[in-house]
Amino acid sequence: MRILYVTGAIVGVDQIAKLLVKGFSVPFLGLYHPGVPLGSSRAIFGDFLRLTYIENPGMAFGIDVGGKLFLTIFSLFASIGIFIYLYKIRDEAFPIRLSLAMILGGAIGNLIDRVFYGVIFGEGPLFYGKVVDFVDIDFFNLDLLGFHISRWPVFNIADSAVSLGVLILLVSHRRFARSDEPAVSYASDTTAPNSPGTRDGLKDATSKTEQSSFRG
Repeated sequence: MRILYVTGAIVGVDQIAKLLVKGFSVPFLGLYHPGVPLGSSRAIFGDFLRLTYIENPGMAFGIDVGGKLFLTIFSLFASIGIFIYLYKIRDEAFPIRLSLAMILGGAIGNLIDRVFYGVIFGEGPLFYGKVVDFVDIDFFNLDLLGFHISRWPVFNIADSAVSLGVLILLVSHRRFARSDEPAVSYASDTTAPNSPGTRDGLKDATSKTEQSSFRG
């Protein structure tokens, strides 16, 4: 399935970006990158777009449900399920396969953080790593139910891939669902039972029958 190239590209770009932000060290190759200090923020396009490094123990956009281990295991099984389903629909329309490949790439990207980052960086056991987030975008000043929102929750490339994939899936699913609906056709030579043409035809047939009976 060549569509998995999209999944691989998303995972690769996501992980490279996260390592550049978090920093890494490979002593036997002589590689070292200090990364960005945790909690720091740097302007990219003024105040609209900033690089803000945080580590998220929960789901996308800082949502925390069920604890770290639950989220890690859930993400693992969800990724396996998406991969199996993507194989089953390998002959479906490209937009649908593309959307699932993007969702799978985003899920795997964050799953790697949760499963391995704790061990790799000496911050926790297997399955207890934290997700690296760093994209910080300005948002409308909004007061809602006692909460004030001025910036969008910090996210990463994997989160973006999942969100965009879901959007494409919703749009393409509705589009192809409409195209699969059976078309209702009306034959031009079909006449309604009570139309004038039908009544005239019945009268002619009745008249001919009466004439034949009279002659007989």
